[in-house]
Amino acid sequence: MQVAIFFGSKSDTDTMKKASAVLKDFGVTYEAYILSAHRSGELLDKTIKEVEQKGAEVIIAGAGLAAHLPGVIAAKTVLPVIGIPLECYSNGANGLAGMDALFSIVQMPKQIPVATVGINNSANAAYLAVEILAVKYPELKKKLVEFRQKLAKDAEENGGKGVDL
Repeated sequence: MQVAIFFGSKSDTDTMKKASAVLKDFGVTYEAYILSAHRSGELLDKTIKEVEQKGAEVIIAGAGLAAHLPGVIAAKTVLPVIGIPLECYSNGANGLAGMDALFSIVQMPKQIPVATVGINNSANAAYLAVEILAVKYPELKKKLVEFRQKLAKDAEENGGKGVDL
């Protein structure tokens, strides 16, 4: 396993599946866990230690509302942690559209950083994890370069030379 994915609520499964899809596309192994920083703190601690022992090299963590999960994980490991602020839909929309989670994750105190992607953007968290791993794994870097080249080619073919309106 190269990546561990954590998120705090089963209701976030569909959003977090976008991260797993990207990792699968690049052949990156992962394991996923639904654990809350608040409701299952001891189990979270134990699981962080277990994923480190299994060889995780990057952690992706999604959380909504107060969004403490990425920061708590970052405080307990030296592995890179990528936080995904999640819009909370439980008990109806909270009216903040994920901004509460974004501010919670992005405003980590000095010395305990959490890389942060856009609200609900678990795919970008996975792309960032792939970039981090590509520093160490040449075959993954090759896949990433090929992927970026395809993006550029697709952009050119889809109107990069101008379009008629």
